[in-house]
Amino acid sequence: MPNKVVIVGASGLIGSYLLDILLERLEYDEALALVRKELPIQHRKLVQLVVDFDRLEDYSSSINGQAVFSCLGTTRSKVPDLEAYRKIDHDYPLRLAEIAKRNNIKQFHLVSSIGANPGSGNFYTRLKGEIEEDIKRVGLKCLQIYQPCVLTGNRKESRPMERFIIGVMKLVDPLLLGSLKKYRSIPAQTVAQAMFNESLKKEEGIFVHPSDEIKLLA
Repeated sequence: MPNKVVIVGASGLIGSYLLDILLERLEYDEALALVRKELPIQHRKLVQLVVDFDRLEDYSSSINGQAVFSCLGTTRSKVPDLEAYRKIDHDYPLRLAEIAKRNNIKQFHLVSSIGANPGSGNFYTRLKGEIEEDIKRVGLKCLQIYQPCVLTGNRKESRPMERFIIGVMKLVDPLLLGSLKKYRSIPAQTVAQAMFNESLKKEEGIFVHPSDEIKLLA
């Protein structure tokens, strides 16, 4: 079997940066991207598998290799229906983790969020907390959880409110010191680099990386 990794969410902000790194670096021979529709990218190391995420089990024989990188996520503006939102942010990553466990994949890397807490009164942070706890119970050999704060980077789609928040964070970031550093904005490319770097380590266990620590791993 080639030195292969699996990535989901490769069309998103973090995932697109991570895919670029996986294709450019020599450590992995193949990157399998599970996609809803093919990405406009061609590369000798890239294999694209168009999947119905509601039927992930149908593709489980193809989901194998050294690591799975889960960069799935959406927004309420794109998916206002809460059940559909939950599928993307919770159900799909959980099913992938269960397949990874069954197929003896050594590592699972999950993009979550700062403030993730299953007891939160906020839908978003509660959902992120729930997926973290549910994946922890799967029993993966190595689970790496990344909790970035506000992401910066070049998105394909227009998000006016997000641009406004990023502008505010540029002013606020220098004021966030000490224990508040984890609430500073963070480039999506930094998160992607940290995920790649951690995948090269031979660690076992559960590791949770808040936003400020992610910067140190990149």
